[in-house]
Amino acid sequence: MSESRQPPRISAFAQLAAPGALVGALAGSIAGLLALLVGQPPGWALVTALGLGLPLALLGGLYGLGAATGRIRLGVFAPAAVFWLIGFPLSRLIQEVALPLVVAGELRVPADLLGFLAYQGIVSAGFAIGFIWLHERLAPQMFRRFAATNPLAAQAFTRYATHAETVWAAKTRARANRAAARGA
Repeated sequence: MSESRQPPRISAFAQLAAPGALVGALAGSIAGLLALLVGQPPGWALVTALGLGLPLALLGGLYGLGAATGRIRLGVFAPAAVFWLIGFPLSRLIQEVALPLVVAGELRVPADLLGFLAYQGIVSAGFAIGFIWLHERLAPQMFRRFAATNPLAAQAFTRYATHAETVWAAKTRARANRAAARGA
């Protein structure tokens, strides 16, 4: 009797999305803590954390799925920069609308919407750098843990490990070439 192949469960995909979602939620939490630090009321800080953290977690999870499945190339800045060029301003706009809506019951968008979005687009490059840095450190560790029960996570871990080996080999060759050039 042949074993039928089951499609991956939603939880398998959720595990692939988890590292990116975690980074996005962490960014929102930091925004909430910063709001508290500058003296905003706790309610405002909570809305700030959730208003930014939820969209960033959702988009971070989507990015993580793309990276884990090979749709987004690992270790390359350009795809992340383009992704967050759209995603970060959208997340900030949600946060900016959510705060007055929840706190004061007013639906308000930034006065200069295009200027706001353009500025957030500029800031998104810095966010993309930090996101990639943290994601590429968390994802392999999480995928290694999930690999025993999730074949998709095992494949993703293999992709990350292969990428790390390739980068390490290139760095080793470059060091050897520099040492040889100094010795010549």
